[in-house]
Amino acid sequence: MKWTDVFDIAIALEETHPDKDAVNLRFTDLHKWVCELPGFDDDPKRSNEKTLEAIQMAWLDERD
Repeated sequence: MKWTDVFDIAIALEETHPDKDAVNLRFTDLHKWVCELPGFDDDPKRSNEKTLEAIQMAWLDERD
């Protein structure tokens, strides 16, 4: 997975962290969780606030 795979990342986050609060989270934690996902192989430095926000929104949609 790459940073641009927002929906795949959201699904993986929901599967690996179903107990986490996807609304009230720190982007530093979100960044760490994404980088730790199995199959994630992008450069950790390529993320930005806009990408992390998109992942967070997709994660919330995945929960609904």
